[in-house]
Amino acid sequence: MTKLIVICGATATGKSGLALALAMRLCSVIINADSRQVYREFDIGTAKPTVAEQKLVPHYLIDICDPTDRMTVADYQQQAQALINSPSSPSSSSSLPVLLVGGTGLYIRSIVQGMKIPRVAPQIKLRSQLESLGQPQLYAMLQQVDPVAAQKIHGNDSVRTLRALEVFYVTGYPISEQQGENPPDYPILQIGLDCDVERLAPRIQQRTEQMIANGLVTEVENLCQKYGADLSLLNTLGYQEIKQYLAGDISLDEAKELTILHTRQFAKRQRTWFRAYPKIEWFDANDPELLEKVWQRVNQFINCTSS
Repeated sequence: MTKLIVICGATATGKSGLALALAMRLCSVIINADSRQVYREFDIGTAKPTVAEQKLVPHYLIDICDPTDRMTVADYQQQAQALINSPSSPSSSSSLPVLLVGGTGLYIRSIVQGMKIPRVAPQIKLRSQLESLGQPQLYAMLQQVDPVAAQKIHGNDSVRTLRALEVFYVTGYPISEQQGENPPDYPILQIGLDCDVERLAPRIQQRTEQMIANGLVTEVENLCQKYGADLSLLNTLGYQEIKQYLAGDISLDEAKELTILHTRQFAKRQRTWFRAYPKIEWFDANDPELLEKVWQRVNQFINCTSS
C-alpha cells in the first residue's frame, strides 16, 4: 500500500535538509511541493536542492516547467498523484513511504485532502466580457446559476465571483458541483517544522545572505536579460528585491534587508496557514535532536501501517 510522509512548514525551517536525511535512511524519494521550484533556472532564490543533493536521493517535480509556463494547482495535483500512485513508486512494492516536501500549502492540501479542482484555464475574452458588467451584476448572475457558490462567496469578492462564472460558462456545470474533497485512502503522516518568529529571524537572515553569496544577483540579472524584467516569476520573493537593486532603485544592502523583511512576513503567513490543520504533527525546527525524534515517529508510522 502507498504511504506518504509530508514535511511542511514555513520557509527557512529546514524542511529540505530533514527530508533529504530521512529519504537517505529510507532509501525513498522526494516529491517537491514548492510552487517555484517547479520552474527551471529559478534555483538560488528558491533554495532549490542542489545538483549534488538531487543525486543523493531522487527528486521529482523539480525543473519541470519553463519560466514562461504556468503550473496550476490542478496541474501539480495531477502530476504528484500520478507519481505517488505509480507502479514504480517505492511504496508500491514495499513498506517505504514517499516524501512530499515543501511550503506551498495549496500544493500539499491538494494531495492530502484530495481537493477537487475544476480544470478550466483562464478565459481571457470571457473574463473581459464579464468584467465589463460590473461586480453587482456578476454576483446577481452567480446567485442565479450557482446559489450554493454564491452563499460561500462575498458579494464584493470579484475574483472568486468571476472564477465561478467562468467555470460555469465553460463547463456548463456550477463550480460548487465540481469542488469538494476526495481524500486518498493510503496512510499519510504529516510532519510540520515549527519555529517562532523571533528564532526564525536569524535563520532567514543567514539564508538570505547565503543566497546572495551564492550568486543570486547574477541569477536575477541573467533571468532579466533572457526573459525580460516583466516576467511574473521575477516579481516573487527574493527576485523582486534584487531586480530593484539591478534597476538602480535601491542598494544591495537595502535589497537584502527588504528580502529578509518580506521573507519574515511570508513565513508568518505560512505558519498561520499550516497551523489551521490539526492533523499536522509539529516538531521544533531548532531541536538538536530533531532528526532522531522525527525518525522515531516515522518508524512508528511505518510499523503501524504495515501491520
